[in-house]
Amino acid sequence: MPTAPAEWAGVARALGRPGNMLRDTIYHTGFPRRDLHVVSEGVLVTAGLALGTHVAFVRYADGSTMAMGDVVVTEDELQRVTDAWLAHGIQQTALHKHLLAQTPDIWWTHVHAHGHDPVAMARGLRAGFDRTGTPPARPPLRGTRVDLDTAGMEAVLGTKGTVEDGIYKILFVRRETIADGRLILPSGLGSTSAFNFQPLGGGRAALSGDCAMLADEVPKVLKALRQGGIKLVELHNHHLTEDPRLFFTHFWAVGDGVALARTARSALDATDVVPAALD
Repeated sequence: MPTAPAEWAGVARALGRPGNMLRDTIYHTGFPRRDLHVVSEGVLVTAGLALGTHVAFVRYADGSTMAMGDVVVTEDELQRVTDAWLAHGIQQTALHKHLLAQTPDIWWTHVHAHGHDPVAMARGLRAGFDRTGTPPARPPLRGTRVDLDTAGMEAVLGTKGTVEDGIYKILFVRRETIADGRLILPSGLGSTSAFNFQPLGGGRAALSGDCAMLADEVPKVLKALRQGGIKLVELHNHHLTEDPRLFFTHFWAVGDGVALARTARSALDATDVVPAALD
């Protein structure tokens, strides 16, 4: 169901920060882990590149709400966060890495909840977040220029990106209708292919992201990424009961931004996606 930000005021209070609407149906809240100093393969990873916690809420016609999220935790935080969520009825549906070897050790976990009390779900999520070092909210920096050939990258990828907190981002969504059990997921919820570029100077970038795939697309995507020199980090599922079944590969690379975009385009061409609408 379409909703307005005012309808999520209780959720915002429970989470301790405001969110924003995506495509009129998804209430999204970000929790960047700016408190972390993470290095992977010699690159200082910014929160916008790969250290962002995100949760999303969706309302359905029967009055119920689904919550989904992808949460960044340190290895030291992981077990107490998990215990807090279990105590509040929040499910974990995946636990994995988004980066190759990193210091300190970081994990990414997916969460899921469904019911008729979105504020209670938000409180349950918050109980886990409060057991991490997640810092207070601050407005993201939008629209600043980045030291990348974004015009060249957009020409290759066939769509425009956005700049947020110094990271150049391009997002694609699956064409199919994706269901989670009996519930239809709005376009882009839990089924995106994301490419995040952190400028390193001279048109070079660190690339981190993931690609959403059907089973028969997986070998083609992995081959395309490796042929372009992009490193594979993970291959896994994010959900428990989605249909059709989706697989996700996380990847990492450092190189010329346009060259990385060409390889990303080759991988995308093996999947059935379209550019996400820019909100």
